[in-house]
Amino acid sequence: MSGPLSGIRVVDFSRVLAGPLCARTLLDLGAEVIKIEPPRPDVSRFAFPSTPGMSGYYAQQNAGKRNVSIDLNVPGAHELALRLCDTADVVVENFRPGTLRFFGLDYETLAARNSRLIYASITGYGQGGPWQGRMAYAPTVQAEAGFTHNSLRHYGEVLGEPRTDSLSHADVYAGLQAVIAILAALRRRETTGTGQYIDVAMAATLMAVNERAHVDLNDAAIGDEPAILGATDCPFFKGPGGEHFTVATSLIGSRTFPSYLRAMRRADLADDPRFATAAARRVHFAELHHIVQTWILTFHDIGALDAQLDEAKIALGEVRSLAAVRNGVGGILGSRSEGLRPERRHLSSAGPAVALLARETRSAG
Repeated sequence: MSGPLSGIRVVDFSRVLAGPLCARTLLDLGAEVIKIEPPRPDVSRFAFPSTPGMSGYYAQQNAGKRNVSIDLNVPGAHELALRLCDTADVVVENFRPGTLRFFGLDYETLAARNSRLIYASITGYGQGGPWQGRMAYAPTVQAEAGFTHNSLRHYGEVLGEPRTDSLSHADVYAGLQAVIAILAALRRRETTGTGQYIDVAMAATLMAVNERAHVDLNDAAIGDEPAILGATDCPFFKGPGGEHFTVATSLIGSRTFPSYLRAMRRADLADDPRFATAAARRVHFAELHHIVQTWILTFHDIGALDAQLDEAKIALGEVRSLAAVRNGVGGILGSRSEGLRPERRHLSSAGPAVALLARETRSAG
């Protein structure tokens, strides 16, 4: 496979999501990836939904990798794994700390044989500390690292009862942080000639990517005002054609409410005591939302509405299914077809998130 990482070999001992996504991203960048699985395979092979003999979850993170089945408990298997690692530029694993050391496949052992090796370990809570041995799955790590608390506090009583997120943010973000660290280590190796060990913790990753960490870590009180930036109090509306959409601008915030007044040409609402302050807008939110919704329905289509909102610097996003996105809505980078052997079947999954274009290609486009 061509790409900036062409010629780089990755040995992937990982399973489920964080590690496989990391290795799959390196594959998309041109690396050769060899996935090592035991005869009792990666449990994501059994995830639903699946076509006969293949889980879509597994295929999305692992299609395109070369696969080797090795039972490390069998005599001779350890030496085979060592020989593969001797040829590797990168090793990726996401077992609990100490698991691969038990099999003699830890960083110290491998680096003594291959000094250029970059070894990335992804765990829930890192290689040290009292929590290093704990089981780690996205919902539990997100709860422990403040991520779930942020969501519950943000949505409050609207949820009715506590809910975790439907997506595995901890795994995905940690996998991508591992990719970043691996790329940095490869760059460093060009200068030093030696590899290094990378420790990526899902919990630490969630804290690092939490754009509102400064609020909690500094005991900041924001009162009735929502956070200015980020996924704040974004209201939902119904479009003139029945579309369901949200906007990335709070109706409550004192710095954002005027944007709606400009869009609607309703400067008079600024003098309405129901909407004069953030606290008042919270109390009378239903009335304010009704005024905006009524205005929205005066447009003949959502395109005209989008143009007027854009003029006021208000972004609109229609709630779409992935199937709609796949069918070309908005020109978003689309899906790809994964070839599944030996049956030669095909399964659609998300395509790469980035496009690397040469200067002449970009100019021609």
